[in-house]
Amino acid sequence: MSLKREQIAEALKKIVGEDHVVTDEQVLKESSVDRFRRFEAYHGVYRLPLPAAVVNVNSTKDVAAVIKFANENKINVVPRTGASATEGGLETALENSIVVDGSGMNKIISIDTYNMQATVQCGASLQELDDRLREQGYTTGHSPQSKPLAQLGGLVATRSIGQFSTLYGGIEDMVVGLEAVFPDGGVTRIKNVPRRAAGPDIRQVIIGNEGALCYITEVTVKIFKYFPESNKFLGYTLNTMKTGFEILREVMVNGYRPSVARLYDAEDGSYHFSHFAEGKCVMIFVAEGVKPIADATAAAIEEIVAAYDECEQVDPKLIERWFAHLNWDPANLAEEKTEIIETKNVCNTTEISGNWSIINDIYEVCMQRVKNEVPDLTLLGAHSSHSYLNGTNLYFVYFYNVVDCRPEEELTKYHLAIKKIIVEETIKAGGSMCHHHGVGKHRTQWIEAEYGSSYYILKKLKSAFDPNGIMNMGTIIPLEK
Repeated sequence: MSLKREQIAEALKKIVGEDHVVTDEQVLKESSVDRFRRFEAYHGVYRLPLPAAVVNVNSTKDVAAVIKFANENKINVVPRTGASATEGGLETALENSIVVDGSGMNKIISIDTYNMQATVQCGASLQELDDRLREQGYTTGHSPQSKPLAQLGGLVATRSIGQFSTLYGGIEDMVVGLEAVFPDGGVTRIKNVPRRAAGPDIRQVIIGNEGALCYITEVTVKIFKYFPESNKFLGYTLNTMKTGFEILREVMVNGYRPSVARLYDAEDGSYHFSHFAEGKCVMIFVAEGVKPIADATAAAIEEIVAAYDECEQVDPKLIERWFAHLNWDPANLAEEKTEIIETKNVCNTTEISGNWSIINDIYEVCMQRVKNEVPDLTLLGAHSSHSYLNGTNLYFVYFYNVVDCRPEEELTKYHLAIKKIIVEETIKAGGSMCHHHGVGKHRTQWIEAEYGSSYYILKKLKSAFDPNGIMNMGTIIPLEK
């Protein structure tokens, strides 16, 4: 017999203490969603099943005890740290779920500059860790826009990527070792070594699992020497995305690794760089590292770009100014709420990836279809911000005015309609439907198409590690109807 919400809350209080179990209705409402449904939330609309409680855990022992209890009673668990998710991964899809909040597990356990790694608890702030490192001349190299809000457990769970990924890689390239709790309450630790060939890389079972397999409690990441004084800033305007993709490709296949390599289309470029790029695409590079490497990288990029007559260089100081304001400012979130309520103008995004041979085609067909099929757009643009030897990503950005519909209809009429076009066209072309925000609960309908025959492996992982179906159900793998 399933437990009632009051019974769940009382049991949790006995496990972690009364002060660590929150049952306030407004907190529960706010904890039933993430930023994917912020338009509804800003209007006080909460349509998803409320969790039975939010549990603030302070140790791996707490996490293990709570998850073991949930597993024994078949109660859905939604793991959470920084709560900056954007794809519905933190939504409570089932009634009387338990939201397990690890943001109180925020210790920086060690900074080991000899072995070039740092170990932290899951709720450790990325901003705080990187600030501490930079004071000593080091950096994580990880800088997503959510850096001021993000915490390490969530970054690893969502397979995050930072704005300097072309040099430092994604979070999957940075993680050395992990500690995690699985549904039976068992604690798993993967030791910190530079590499091993003792079977499959089991770190990758945990990295990117979006809380659907386990709860990450501790992370060890690489750290890097930091040379901000050597940074070189390059910026150009150009006429077409196709030319920009060709330049990005040439930079990457020739082995150059700028920390930033970005290409904005004309509309997205005008939004961010109206002071110099009205109606033009914009391409940006930042070269960093020790001075000889930064200088050589910048010089090589300049030589590559010089072969394209349509590219016009802009004052590097303009790029340096942009570089200094890359991340979200938490203080602006209250302003965002007020602005969205007053204007009903909403911004959302969808990010995908593809090989060099298909990326421009994906861009063009998606832009055309969204413009033709979705009403009330006030901005539709895209940029590439993470490039690789064999391809790049596209980050579609769209603003729309919410017209003639209630707050709860906004997603269907606009955001999901746009996402559907982008995801389906990307998969059809052979790309990946999500580059770094994760599947969450709103791309699950395409997960089989994304994986093809390898979907077998994903389903086996879920059934093997979570046989009772208690870990963040409806995330990555869709709920069975």
